[in-house]
Amino acid sequence: MSQKKHSSLDRVLGRLDTLDSVNLTNLVQRLARERGLFDDIFNTLQEGVLVITTDGEIEYANAAAHRLIGLGADELGGQVLWRLVPGLRPSLGVSLDDDEAVLPVVAREFELTYPEPRTLRLYMVPFRSDGRSGSRRFAVILSDVTRDRQTTEARIEDERTSSVLLLAAGVAHELGNPLNSLTIHLQLMARKLKKLKAGRETESLAHSIQVCEDEVHRLDGIITNFLGALRPQPPDLAEVNLAEILTEVLEFQQQEIADRGIQVEAGTSAALPAVMADRNQVKQVFFNLLKNALEAMPPGGRLRIVARTDDDNVILAFGDSGSGIKQEDLGRLFQPYHTTKPGGHGLGLTIVQRIMREHGGQIGIESKEGVGTVVTLQFPRKDRRVRMLRS
Repeated sequence: MSQKKHSSLDRVLGRLDTLDSVNLTNLVQRLARERGLFDDIFNTLQEGVLVITTDGEIEYANAAAHRLIGLGADELGGQVLWRLVPGLRPSLGVSLDDDEAVLPVVAREFELTYPEPRTLRLYMVPFRSDGRSGSRRFAVILSDVTRDRQTTEARIEDERTSSVLLLAAGVAHELGNPLNSLTIHLQLMARKLKKLKAGRETESLAHSIQVCEDEVHRLDGIITNFLGALRPQPPDLAEVNLAEILTEVLEFQQQEIADRGIQVEAGTSAALPAVMADRNQVKQVFFNLLKNALEAMPPGGRLRIVARTDDDNVILAFGDSGSGIKQEDLGRLFQPYHTTKPGGHGLGLTIVQRIMREHGGQIGIESKEGVGTVVTLQFPRKDRRVRMLRS
């Protein structure tokens, strides 16, 4: 609708009380035609379009939304989105309860089992119906990414990934040789040092050698984790505690965190419910997210990690105070080879998403440009998996 038509309609509505029955009838017919035009436009879209309140009540849904969710117009109207997609509302965190004027754009993926198993990508944008003073609502865009999910593993293994693997193997080989040489010479130095008379100087040298050995071991671990992440392996599931794994990763990265001047606040508890997961793959997830957060923040930044649980999931949220993500990039974060970092390979978040999917979990990202980013990981609880198997 053009600006001119808007102005004309506003003038008519402004003198609604003065219209006679004929003009009122004409106005109603005109509004009905324009409503029909908008319905036709939205119903031609392949993506589902919803308008929901902060309580999740669906106020509008186009034809594609009815098809994707599997409910007709009479069934979907007035429904609450959180009931149709269990687990979605808790994973959105504080977003819907934030009273700030500017709310983050939210990107999520979730699974539906009715009328058939599908994976949908949700893109949610907040708005106010009448400017700043109006009630808050959310425009929700739903896309069927089932086929993308089914082919993600194949795409990661395509020719470009093979090239990355070949390059990575070459780099690992070139780095591995000097690291092995350093390890051997450090061991020789440590043996000779033990034969010398003990004293303050020998103790200091022994400490320095131990520091060097630890750093060599750390570098070797980084290479191993990098290569392991690029070669998809089925998860070796075992009962694990996510808080313990996170503590190990933070201790491993302690030196880099200190060098960058980043403050880390980890609000996790050892009493978190157990999950079934591959310990090494979960470590890789935490490493990748920590690396992204550190690179996004200037010195003096803050990374806050919070854990919570519900009846079905253990949820970890990583919130950084970095530069945030542009809205146009948010919807493409999980695409292989899409990167906004100079020299980045664009596989980090793709690998994280693959690992989370293979664990039956989900990853979501919320971001405000210039404020920071929150990455949410959702792991199924072990007892939930048991209930699902029994049923």
